[in-house]
Amino acid sequence: MSETGLPACVVGRLGVDGPSLGFVPTLDDGYALVIGDGASSRRTPASDDDLVALAIAYFEESLGDPPEALAATHGDIGTLVRHVAEHETDVVQRRRLSEAVDAIDDGQAAEVVMGRLGAAFGAGGDALVHLRRRVVGGTP
Repeated sequence: MSETGLPACVVGRLGVDGPSLGFVPTLDDGYALVIGDGASSRRTPASDDDLVALAIAYFEESLGDPPEALAATHGDIGTLVRHVAEHETDVVQRRRLSEAVDAIDDGQAAEVVMGRLGAAFGAGGDALVHLRRRVVGGTP
């Protein structure tokens, strides 16, 4: 459980036996990145890049299956990306994120959503590499 009393939404696992990765809202109107290894988990404040990387990983299905009871839903991911868009101060980045939200809300194909999320994540950025770095080092 989080400080908000909500369980983490898990996007998936890094490899078959790797830690699970997810997110949970925090009381300060933000999100925490949740990294779990079965019996325990750690939470760290999530950056916008962390949250967008989780959304990309969800749509590209690049992580192992999450526990069914905690699996993030399409709606959870839409809410997550909407949160990032609403708090973005850069006009161009906000537009990119808003386009990704529209694609998610409209139920567009995963490739379309990933393309829009990828544009918001940055040119040449690799969401899975970013998430692996966060798990190993705690920072991107």
